[in-house]
Amino acid sequence: MQSTHTLHSDKLSDAWTSVKAQGDLGLPPQPASNRLAFVDPEFMLRPELRGVRLQLEMIKPDLAQEAMGIEHTVVVFGSARFVDHDTAQANLAKVLAEGGDPQALAQARTLARNAKHYEHARTFGQLVARHSLFCPIKQRIFVCTGGGPGIMEAANRGASEVGAPSIGLNIALPHEQGTNAWVTPELSFRFHYFAIRKMHFVMRAKALVAFPGGFGTLDELFEVITLVQCKKALPVPIILFGTDYWKRLLNLDVLLEEGTISHEDMQLFSYTDDPLEAWHTICHFYGMDPSPAC
Repeated sequence: MQSTHTLHSDKLSDAWTSVKAQGDLGLPPQPASNRLAFVDPEFMLRPELRGVRLQLEMIKPDLAQEAMGIEHTVVVFGSARFVDHDTAQANLAKVLAEGGDPQALAQARTLARNAKHYEHARTFGQLVARHSLFCPIKQRIFVCTGGGPGIMEAANRGASEVGAPSIGLNIALPHEQGTNAWVTPELSFRFHYFAIRKMHFVMRAKALVAFPGGFGTLDELFEVITLVQCKKALPVPIILFGTDYWKRLLNLDVLLEEGTISHEDMQLFSYTDDPLEAWHTICHFYGMDPSPAC
């Protein structure tokens, strides 16, 4: 008879070992009532345990970043659909060679045009990471993204290319968004709850740089603007990268004209089209030397 001694030992980790051992031996799981609560999947996934799951998603990434001394981040948002210049040009050449239909050709040309945003996010990631490479750990600023493709990949890639770790806060989606290859493995986190993920974006953020993006980018952008406006978060530089895109998409002057925001609220964010200018804006806000050394 298989011993269940480890289920009653003083080491909590033994409970997981016992459950795994039962599976490895092809044994059926113990009755749910006799499992330790924290290794009982059916119990942990009950609706009544939502509060516990929220707390776990809050604590796990926080402890991991704390253990690595991460206190300051620059958060980069933007479309998951943009690709790098070489990939975009290769795709356009392929469509042209195939004599693609007008819709496919238009999409390929749009992708090629927007590749500049990928390359700018990549350069920005390099600037942030290079500045912190030789700083004491508590003074370093880490690139943090949503961990997915597109602009997120570009910023993580830029940091990795200069030898710096970076963070990815990914989200479990029905159409499964994989973590990009440039996120530091020890700093690659996955969330179920959007709300907790967004809290982690804000908790260590010293700046937010929003590149052109869709609904998700807008959601994250306005979440941060609202928190700062309502003084639920400390003021940080909020930079809209891609002036033409943002001014065509958002006519924020309407809010001012209709009295739904104040003149001061229009100072909560700024526009830029240059990675270096974005970095200098952040450095000026904190009185830092933008050169790559502390």
